Amino acid sequence: MANKVEVKELLEAGVHFGHMTRKWDPNMAPYIYMERNGIHIINLYKTAAKIEEANEALKKIAASGRKVLFVATKKQAKDIVAEKAAACNMPYITERWPGGMLTNFVTIRKAIKKMASIDRMKKDGTFNTLSKKEKLQIERLRAKLEKNLGSIADMTRLPAALFVVDIKAEHIAVKEAKKLNIPVFAMVDTNSDPRQVDFVIPANDDASKSIDKVLSLVSASIVEGLSDRKAEKEEQPADAPAVQAEANASEE
Repeated sequence: MANKVEVKELLEAGVHFGHMTRKWDPNMAPYIYMERNGIHIINLYKTAAKIEEANEALKKIAASGRKVLFVATKKQAKDIVAEKAAACNMPYITERWPGGMLTNFVTIRKAIKKMASIDRMKKDGTFNTLSKKEKLQIERLRAKLEKNLGSIADMTRLPAALFVVDIKAEHIAVKEAKKLNIPVFAMVDTNSDPRQVDFVIPANDDASKSIDKVLSLVSASIVEGLSDRKAEKEEQPADAPAVQAEANASEE
């Protein structure tokens, strides 16, 4: 079982502060505790239960060797998401969401391969044979690709799930995931529709302290899943790698 989430810690991080009551989405009503000074207060007991539920599922995904793609492009969330996702060895998008990232994954993979081929050119010396102008063009292209896609360079197939901070801001990502039946885990504030998400975490998605707290809990459960996988692999008999390779091939 994933670690128990402490309501007190969520309270200290301000996870309970929702939006102004006039901006609310009525579908969030089950997760709202009360209204205070024109602001909706989120029921943290429900948040804690939902984090634990999400953590169990994320832990299983990580233990199975599949990837969770983290998505957050808004200013107060991007650095936290980049740090937490990298810490649990998961891909992330914190710059602009590349349209078709999921629905047109083949094209995105081509762009990633282009980045790898530029790196090869630099290693084998081909790059040095180019003119100054060509070098500059390639450097610019490489920098642009790195900025937008660098964090997903190792993602060879579609993710098993998405973890989103602010489904309103990342509505394109959520839409693409739904189209492909990829489960969406998300921090959902009182101004959003939780029906768009498979695993709802009712929480303040605007304050960095709140985002940091939820992401710390989530990433810890993924790390736990990864260490379970590692331990399982170490316990496997000598002929297991061949069987595992066969299983992985059938997953591709």
